[in-house]
Amino acid sequence: MNDLPSAIPLPVVLAAGIMLALAALAMMLLVFNYGQIWFQAFWSKAPVRFMELLGMSLRKVNARTIVQARIMATQAGLGRDITARRLEAHYLAGGDVPRVIRALIVAHRADLDLDFDRACAIDLAGRDVLDAVQTSVTPKVIDCPDVASGKSTLSAVAKNGVELKIRARVTVRTNLQQLIGGATEETIIARVGEGIITSIGSSESHFDVMEHPDTISKAVLQRGLDAQTAFQIVSIDIADIEVGENIGARLQADQAEADTRVARAKAEERRSVAIAREQEMKAATAENRARLFQAEALVPQSIGDAFRAGRLRIPGQDNGRS
Repeated sequence: MNDLPSAIPLPVVLAAGIMLALAALAMMLLVFNYGQIWFQAFWSKAPVRFMELLGMSLRKVNARTIVQARIMATQAGLGRDITARRLEAHYLAGGDVPRVIRALIVAHRADLDLDFDRACAIDLAGRDVLDAVQTSVTPKVIDCPDVASGKSTLSAVAKNGVELKIRARVTVRTNLQQLIGGATEETIIARVGEGIITSIGSSESHFDVMEHPDTISKAVLQRGLDAQTAFQIVSIDIADIEVGENIGARLQADQAEADTRVARAKAEERRSVAIAREQEMKAATAENRARLFQAEALVPQSIGDAFRAGRLRIPGQDNGRS
């Protein structure tokens, strides 16, 4: 009887039972909370561990979003490099994980050069990565000028002075390599509008533009207006052309009216000078006349002085004395 092992103390048994019960309870909670997600990932060939799911919850990450995104990536054949940890890191950085995965799937199906890191960078930069990929696959049309700006047409004047009002449509696709840091649609619209106005301004006549509007679009397209932008210009099409007013004739008429006003001002200036000269001459004549009267008034006085001085004698009086 002394060789038999001693009985295990009751407190140790109770402690072991409590620990086993807590472990069983924890496992039940894990299975209850994450069992469905775990099975979904397992049967979709995108397995994830229970501890990873628990860590996501502790880090305030939506585990279902991460797992479903990884399942989509796996089923689409994007490769196993898109792990749950990388998806979780993008989620914690404030990115839209499902949208990034959908964008990668579209790019993979369309055979576009877009990897997970670049897609995450585009998403974190504030660009809609899914819309960018879709625009790269299916080009979109931009109105020039933008209707939101309040203008419906571009105004340009040919060399003969006739105004043309033009509305163009620009077809663009997204340039994924320059999407980060590239200029937006507003820059494309501004450059295209400037190119159209410049091309029309260098045309000899508005008839040339109306007869061959494709020359304008080709000339603008050859300028490389999509440089340093997030888009690649596919085509520029002139949608509508309207003839405006004859700016050259109006400017010539305005110039003629201005010249007439200048001529009238100069004539009025000359008339004023002539009137002033006439008044000066009248004043000079009056002054000379006054001097004449003054000189005439001195004649009798001079004669009297001559008689008194004996320098002047009357001829009859001289004969009598002799």
